[in-house]
Amino acid sequence: MTAADGPDRTGRSDAIPVFLYHAVMDDPPDWIAEFTVTPRQFAAHLDAVVDSGRTPVTVSALADHLAGRAALPARPVLLTFDDGFADLPGPTAEALAGRHLAATAYLTTGALAPGGRSLLPPAPMMTLAQAAGLEGHGMEIGSHTVTHAQLDTLPAADLDRELRDSRAVLEDALGHPVRHLAYPHGYNSGRVRRRAAAAGYETATAVRHALSSERDEAHRIARLIVRRGHTLADVEAWLAGSGARIAPYRDGPRTVGWRWYRRARAVVRGPVFAG
Repeated sequence: MTAADGPDRTGRSDAIPVFLYHAVMDDPPDWIAEFTVTPRQFAAHLDAVVDSGRTPVTVSALADHLAGRAALPARPVLLTFDDGFADLPGPTAEALAGRHLAATAYLTTGALAPGGRSLLPPAPMMTLAQAAGLEGHGMEIGSHTVTHAQLDTLPAADLDRELRDSRAVLEDALGHPVRHLAYPHGYNSGRVRRRAAAAGYETATAVRHALSSERDEAHRIARLIVRRGHTLADVEAWLAGSGARIAPYRDGPRTVGWRWYRRARAVVRGPVFAG
């Protein structure tokens, strides 16, 4: 990592932390353990959010700001959850609701629907029927595709199907439009972003492990991926607007090279789990 690619350690008032969580459990499957926090860790993180004085908002609120429709509060923070693990509609949603914290959940429909097809390895998951209950806890719902494939390696028809079908399934379950997308493992490209916009998504979140900002790209919103090795001090630094780069910025050579390698591999192996 060069100095130009490294994190900005100085707190910035324009930084918007967008946290990315996966499972919140004590004994996760090995494949997701790196991206899992314990309930005790999660509670400490949420308490830090409350103590920071930041205002939790949904991705819709950020979308409205980026589109020029509405202003954000002075110090926003976003809490997002990918995939739809079994803890989400239970203790995780309850921990958020108990602190009156808004959040957004991106669901992988193929892993939640009966008989669905997904590339996610086995894990305890919520069901599609529980999605409406998440909204009852004040959580916004977005799409995380059908199978959790690496979108930037898919042929056009397969890419469009992932975007279209996942949204249709969620809209049928919820009875209202679904406006937002999260790219599995953050993998995206200019082509993917254009197809996401064409499919009707107002925003799409990536990963980038960076702080977002009021100037971020609507279809490549930066998120901070929370890993089990991150400390409470890391969370507090991000809430202070430091400890990571601030988007928007261009992809570096390593990101571009890794994308081309994965595309070549997908030609031989077919769709691959994004993880």
